[in-house]
Amino acid sequence: MKNKKEILLEVKNLIVEFGSRKKKFVAVNDVSFNIYKGETFGLVGESGSGKTTIGRAIIRINPAAGGEIIYNGKKISGKIDNETDKELTKKIQMIFQDPMASLNERAKVDYIVSEGLYNLKNYGTEENRKKMVEQALLDVGLLPEFASRFPHEFSGGQRQRIGIARVLVMEPELVIADEPISALDVSIRAQVINLLAELQKQKGLTYLFIAHDLSVVRFISDRIAVIHKGKIVELAESEKLFENPLHPYTTSLLSAIPTPNPRIERNKKIEMYNPGISHFDYDKNPPVWTEIEPEHFVLGNEREIKAYKKQKQ
Repeated sequence: MKNKKEILLEVKNLIVEFGSRKKKFVAVNDVSFNIYKGETFGLVGESGSGKTTIGRAIIRINPAAGGEIIYNGKKISGKIDNETDKELTKKIQMIFQDPMASLNERAKVDYIVSEGLYNLKNYGTEENRKKMVEQALLDVGLLPEFASRFPHEFSGGQRQRIGIARVLVMEPELVIADEPISALDVSIRAQVINLLAELQKQKGLTYLFIAHDLSVVRFISDRIAVIHKGKIVELAESEKLFENPLHPYTTSLLSAIPTPNPRIERNKKIEMYNPGISHFDYDKNPPVWTEIEPEHFVLGNEREIKAYKKQKQ
């Protein structure tokens, strides 16, 4: 990362709730982070931690119950005008987890990739639209003639490439990749990861990469935030997080990463995260988001922060 960083997206004290007035469930609780232009920001946590909910709040699928989401210096959470809404639809796009469920089985690839263009009517002539679709397919390594086929005619990896082409044709700035490889075969995952990295270099894209697998996020992310039960518990540069994890939940996730050596794997001890043991008097002494060292933040109360600082020494 460069010393001079331009903030593209700011999430400030975000709260997302589900349910009725009488019975509400807080899915995301007081989450804050920045995403710098041109970086890949990894958001990692187990199923149900709230990571996808955050991504959907950014693209305005899930409304924010509190806090702010700011894009390019402009607040985009809450009510916005139609012009801003159209601009956001173009500038912020999402790659979904399941490449089959996210594609219309009854539509041809040509229509699927063009859907955003049709909605915003920003493609000019029909000839220009076809050229844009053709280029998007080429960008993701698919032949232009695939435009006349249906999704069921493709493999899982190819379907995910179609989903990426649908995003690219809009010429976005920020791409939210929601578990884009978790539904794919292991042999295909590296291809999609490499494709995303190459597209970022070519087009200057910024990624919010959502995943549950820290080992995958390590190789694509500049910085990683770890989320647990709707709260971010640690945030640091990728290598720094792996070299010196501070929060017990981060340590637990790292210990669960499989190793290719069967002897090491057989004798490895997975550290279980028990909040009841890990937390010190949270009722009387609540945790605070603290910068332990430059660009390395962790959630903890006064006693925990002292322990983390001692661990750094």
